[in-house]
Amino acid sequence: MNTDKLGKTMFFRGLNEDEIHTALKALNSHEKEYAKGEAVLLAGNVTNEMGLVLEGGVTIESNDMWGNRTILSHVGPAEFFAEAYALLPDEPLMVDVFASENCRILFLNIGSLMHMENSQPWVFKLIRNLLMISTHKNIVLSGRSFNTAPKSARGRIMAYLNSVSLKKKSVEFDIPFDRQQMADYLNLDRTALSKELGKMRDEGIIEFRKNHFRIISAE
Repeated sequence: MNTDKLGKTMFFRGLNEDEIHTALKALNSHEKEYAKGEAVLLAGNVTNEMGLVLEGGVTIESNDMWGNRTILSHVGPAEFFAEAYALLPDEPLMVDVFASENCRILFLNIGSLMHMENSQPWVFKLIRNLLMISTHKNIVLSGRSFNTAPKSARGRIMAYLNSVSLKKKSVEFDIPFDRQQMADYLNLDRTALSKELGKMRDEGIIEFRKNHFRIISAE
């Protein structure tokens, strides 16, 4: 386990190497690899573990019994998922987590933090960092509500690309979704999404190739 890389993640921020090793052991950490499309966590189950993506990425999805899928967010390297459920181990998951590409994940039993003596500096630091992670997740979910608020397909596409551009601080960037995933994230039909993207490209608003985009001008 590369403690230098872990120390740069939000969860382990502020911990020294010895504290990270102690935390990994105390939280029963273990790694697991998943192939693209494989289920990591499924709705209806419970968990006491938070996942840290080491390589690759996962999508957080809402899938109903009629086959409708809504992608709520994408979690990439050094990012976390399921932290809220891990702290509430009796709460069934309301979402599914799937590998969006081949990935490697570190699982941490953060539910056990609630039963540890918080006078230990590393325990206090981890609880503080969990609060920051939770706050960041709220911002991410709020961002999706802004992206899906416009009624038109173009409005949703522009809102999403604008939000990614602001985050990346560039008008040229890669998005973490393929076309179907992008459609599911924006609550759009894939055909309607592709058609609108083509129109925007023809009008000189954007350029794109697969998941690489460049914003050329405002409408």
